[in-house]
Amino acid sequence: MRDNTMSRARARAAVGLTVAALAAGATAGAGPAAARPQSAPAAAADCSAAYRIEQKLSSGTTWRMCWRYDSKAGLVLENVSYRPKGEPKPIKVLNSARLAQIDVPYDDGSVEYDDLTGFGFGQGLVNLAPGECPGGTIRTVRVPDSWDPDHPDVKGLCATTRSRGHAYRMQGDAANKVFQAQGKDLLVYTVNQVGWYEYMTEWRFQDDGTVHMNVGATGSLSYEDYDAGDGRGWPVGKGAKAYATSHSHNVFWRLDFGLDGSSKTKVEQYDSAVTAPARGRQAPTAKTTRTKVTKELAGDSKAYRWWRVVSATGKNKDGHARSYEIVPGPTTRYPGRSFTKHDVYFTQYNKCERFASNNPGCARGYPKSVDKWVNGQRLTHPVVWMNVGFHHIARDEDQQPMPIHWQGFAIAPRDVTAMNPLTPDELSWQNGHWRPRS
Repeated sequence: MRDNTMSRARARAAVGLTVAALAAGATAGAGPAAARPQSAPAAAADCSAAYRIEQKLSSGTTWRMCWRYDSKAGLVLENVSYRPKGEPKPIKVLNSARLAQIDVPYDDGSVEYDDLTGFGFGQGLVNLAPGECPGGTIRTVRVPDSWDPDHPDVKGLCATTRSRGHAYRMQGDAANKVFQAQGKDLLVYTVNQVGWYEYMTEWRFQDDGTVHMNVGATGSLSYEDYDAGDGRGWPVGKGAKAYATSHSHNVFWRLDFGLDGSSKTKVEQYDSAVTAPARGRQAPTAKTTRTKVTKELAGDSKAYRWWRVVSATGKNKDGHARSYEIVPGPTTRYPGRSFTKHDVYFTQYNKCERFASNNPGCARGYPKSVDKWVNGQRLTHPVVWMNVGFHHIARDEDQQPMPIHWQGFAIAPRDVTAMNPLTPDELSWQNGHWRPRS
């Protein structure tokens, strides 16, 4: 929730930047968290050291990428590559990845915000304290069109590593040995303040090749969003005098895949049909069919449906085409706008198509939302637009400050490597076999 006036939002954001900078200055003796030593790096990404993020995780996997900061989208990651142990060279995954819109309509119909293109998301980057980036490095970001032009440099980009728990566990038939490993992630994130909200944009790069993209909303409930008075809010505080207006967060991401260094990727949709048990069978049967998506598509998730983006040029050591599967997260699809009525869009690349709604930069008269770009054009360089919705109905526990609530999705490697990239050496022979060949 937020104050309804841009001037107050800008003023509050500017104050937030100043206060954060003072707080950081108060702990300047400690300095920003230092990067951990790394072993010999892989070949550098196509950017200078100041704009390069490169991390070799303890499992042997190396992620590397370039970053830049956009005046509207905020953090943009480019030339993202993944090199698990045993691979002779890095495997390029993404040309670019970034947010493409945060659309926030209020349930009482009073207002709707497009936080990226209309409400200063990019200018709202805030300073991070060293304790917010444990074991990592905080980068300084030059904010374009800063609301505080005298202080455009913000210590606002954290790159660190985190444990995620078990990566796998397997106990052999003889029960005399347990194979297990704890997974490690490279975490890259920023925090942007928009009105009363603070959005944490998080990218998690796992050592098994999976990438999680999440947006967490925290901050505070705006007092100006109380007293909806029309049944569309939730009582907070004593009795039922103050109501916080319910609203939706429709977050879009834009992914431009460059698997194996080529943008000429392919899209496939898989659907499975489950039928009643046939005579003599103990269980129902499931048949899975593949549909090649050759033209632009507005897609809807449903049970037993999934999509993958397939490399047109690269294969793993087993001769299987490399691909990444799209793994949707929990979502509440918002039916109020045409561009939020679908979960995923696959469009043909067009450099002016940058934001899912209220898109600036195209020629006059060009459609401004992603749903209008799906017009049957052939896909030779597909771009993925993912839409994940959250309906925020406030509760007493949202004050104060508001606990972070997350929404997002993931992309998971499918045949990128011939085996689990974290396979222990003792099991490396088990590629397609459950026992050694004599």
